[in-house]
Amino acid sequence: MDLSLKGKTALVCGSSQGIGLAIAIELALLGADCILLARNADRLKAAVAQLSTATGQQHRFEVADFSDAARVGEIATQIAASTPVHILINNTGGPAAGPILEASTAAFTAAFSQHLLCNQLLAQALIPGMIQTGYGRIINILSTSVKAPLKNLGVSNTTRWAVAAWSKTLATELAPHGITVNNVLPGSTATARLESLFNSSAAARNVSPAEVEKEWLQDIPMKRFGEAREIAALAAFLASPAAAYITGTSTAVDGGKTPVM
Repeated sequence: MDLSLKGKTALVCGSSQGIGLAIAIELALLGADCILLARNADRLKAAVAQLSTATGQQHRFEVADFSDAARVGEIATQIAASTPVHILINNTGGPAAGPILEASTAAFTAAFSQHLLCNQLLAQALIPGMIQTGYGRIINILSTSVKAPLKNLGVSNTTRWAVAAWSKTLATELAPHGITVNNVLPGSTATARLESLFNSSAAARNVSPAEVEKEWLQDIPMKRFGEAREIAALAAFLASPAAAYITGTSTAVDGGKTPVM
């Protein structure tokens, strides 16, 4: 099985911590040069130091806040002008929890900009280089809500579905070029995002975060939360030459929790 990414460059968004950083670590282990993109320069510098350089890779980072889509687009254009990017990992923090009926229109606008519009700008900037080099992988880190909406995540559910539809459309358009577009759907994964969801749910219900955590575990057949490296393993495979005939898919990594096929 050909998993080597030697000679390939990956742009990994939201990669200063959590799932994004775990993906960058795995891609570097397979030989890729990684460009990390997030909003915190200090964390990014520390993240780059964790990446393997065993095959002579050169890693770097760029700073951009995904709440500023125009800035993300500018950075993407600058990167595309300086080096071909073969792998794009679209990944950024999810919207705040809450019932959909209580969500403001501003919350929807911000979420669509942060996720859908930033993805579009990144893709438009980088796809020409993928076509020119003959290698392209676009991997979107979404949520199992793409298959079944999650309670109390109204804005997130809506936004994730929109990105999944964008991804499926893009996969069809790019298939003749051999460029693949796939979605990785993390379930409950032990990250800062999961902890924040425990805390917000606990505050809304006037219970302890530990009680919320216990309830969530009961719904997972494997009776544990996922680890960021387990999400990263699937992303790394989809980025590899071995996954050349896989496109337009949405695959859950959730310990069996999602109740649909």
